[in-house]
Amino acid sequence: MNNYSKGFNKPEVASPLSGWRKGRPRGCRSCLAILLLLPLLLYLLAPLGTRLLILGIDRTADGSWAGRSDTLMLARVNPLLPTVKLLSIPRDLWVTIPFNGENRINTAHFFAEALTAGTGPSLTMETIRENFGVPVKYYLRFKVNGFAELIDAMGGLTLTLKEPMAGLPAGSHWLDGSQALAFVRSRSGSDDFARMRQGQVFMAAFARQLLNPATWSRVPYMLTKVMAAVDSNLPIWLWPRVVTSFAFAGIFGFETLVIDRSMVTPTVTSEGAQVLLPNWGLILPFVGENF
Repeated sequence: MNNYSKGFNKPEVASPLSGWRKGRPRGCRSCLAILLLLPLLLYLLAPLGTRLLILGIDRTADGSWAGRSDTLMLARVNPLLPTVKLLSIPRDLWVTIPFNGENRINTAHFFAEALTAGTGPSLTMETIRENFGVPVKYYLRFKVNGFAELIDAMGGLTLTLKEPMAGLPAGSHWLDGSQALAFVRSRSGSDDFARMRQGQVFMAAFARQLLNPATWSRVPYMLTKVMAAVDSNLPIWLWPRVVTSFAFAGIFGFETLVIDRSMVTPTVTSEGAQVLLPNWGLILPFVGENF
C-alpha cells in the first residue's frame, strides 16, 4: 500500500495556466503598461520642433484686440532636447508689412485687427515669414492690461535677478501683479533692448512659478483669467508638447536670443519717427541658424 492509500493527500502540481486563471501575470501587466505609455512618450518627446509667435498686445479697449504688439517673441519648442528658444524682436524694427508698405513691425497686428477682428496674428505671422523666412503658423497673444490680474491669480511671482534690472537690485524679489507688470514694461535707465531682456527673464520666472506645487491649487482660478486675456490658434493636441517644453525649460533654463544693437541702425523717418533699420546680412543667418 502506498502513502496515498494511507490517507496522505496527493501534492498539487502547479498548472502552467494557473497564473492565467488567477489573473494575468505581473510581467504581462507591466508589458501592457509600457505599450500604453510608449505612444504618449513618443508623442511628447518626438524630435519635432514647434514654432510659436508670442504677442503682447498693449492698450486695447474692452473686448477688443486692436492694439500694437509691443512684445514680439518667436519661440521654438522641442520637449526632447529639452529646449525652448526665445527670440525677442524689437518692436521698432522697420520692415515690409504685406499689403501695407514699410512700417514698424509692431503695427502689423494693429493694421489687420482694426480692419477685421481676429486677423491681427495672421498678418503678423505673414510679416515674420516674409521678412525673416521663418515658417511660423501658430501664435499666442495676450492682453497686457489683463496681465496683472493673472499674476495676482497665481499668488504673485518670485523673480530672481543675477544683476540689477528695471530698478530692482540683484537677488530674489516677490512681485504682485502690478509690480510684475511694471517690471516687464520698465525702461528705467535703459531702452527697448533691455526691456526685451526683462520680458525673457520674466517668462522664465513665470514658468518656474507654475512648477511650484504651492501654485497648483490656484490653477482653476488662473484659468478664468487666462480665458479673458489670452488667445491662441495652437491646436489642443499640441498644447501638451508645448506645456511639457516650457516645464522642462522652467527647470533647465530657456535659451534666450535677441536681435540686438549690433544688428540694427537707429534712424529717424521723414515723419520724425525713431525706428531701427535691420541689417539683414546679420539678422537672417542668425535667425536661420536658430529657427
